[in-house]
Amino acid sequence: MSTLLRLALACWLLVFASPAIAREATVAVASSLQFAFPELVERFRAQGGPPVRVNYGASGNFRRQIAQGAPFELFLSADEQSVLALHEAGFTEDAGAIYAVGRLAWIQRPGRRPLPDGEAPFAAVEAAIATHRAGKGRPRVALANPEHAPYGIAARQALQRAGLWEGSAPLRVMGENVSQAARFALADEARGGLVAYSLALAPALADQADHVLVPESWHAPLRQRMALMPGAGDAARALYEWLQGEEAGRILARFGFQPPGAADGH
Repeated sequence: MSTLLRLALACWLLVFASPAIAREATVAVASSLQFAFPELVERFRAQGGPPVRVNYGASGNFRRQIAQGAPFELFLSADEQSVLALHEAGFTEDAGAIYAVGRLAWIQRPGRRPLPDGEAPFAAVEAAIATHRAGKGRPRVALANPEHAPYGIAARQALQRAGLWEGSAPLRVMGENVSQAARFALADEARGGLVAYSLALAPALADQADHVLVPESWHAPLRQRMALMPGAGDAARALYEWLQGEEAGRILARFGFQPPGAADGH
């Protein structure tokens, strides 16, 4: 093949292949959105939006991956800190935007034991600790790993406020992310667990779990921020803008997320 022909072929590939690549957004999404985000993408696509390639995981893990060069164009975190830290280090286009405020909930399998009420949402944790100390078993308490999951951090803060962090140490089982923690919470050997309210409301889990909300004042606000990466394509930018609109807000509200200003009393 001549040099001229090779050059012509390369130009043809650039002209015809690049738009196809640009039409897909590559997104890193916190596990608290695992059930809400498919509906968001479905509505976005139904209105003419381009395809979206989604990766779910713990926000702290995504933060490290993006800092190491992972090719995500848009990052939806379950906290603010992960995005702001990336921005300060030059890995995001700007500081992004808060798209929702999450809530923490206690979940447990239905019908096995009385569900705690909102006044004492950790009664089940207290009972599990008492059972273990009496030598009558080791009922597990599930939460996401606070080392890289914002909902795990909130769970730790709430348990510390209740004076139950140290006592629950032998009982705790950590999920890699909050979605995995929800699965652990509903296992046979578990008493329950602390997870995102959005997961408790998801149709896939609603019939398998009872839940009670943890008071917002028991942990730092779960402000969930998103940001674009430098060089993000048009598809990711369109999705980023759409997620800040009214329809996206209504879908998020059905999954228990509050609007961006909720944690500030707005």
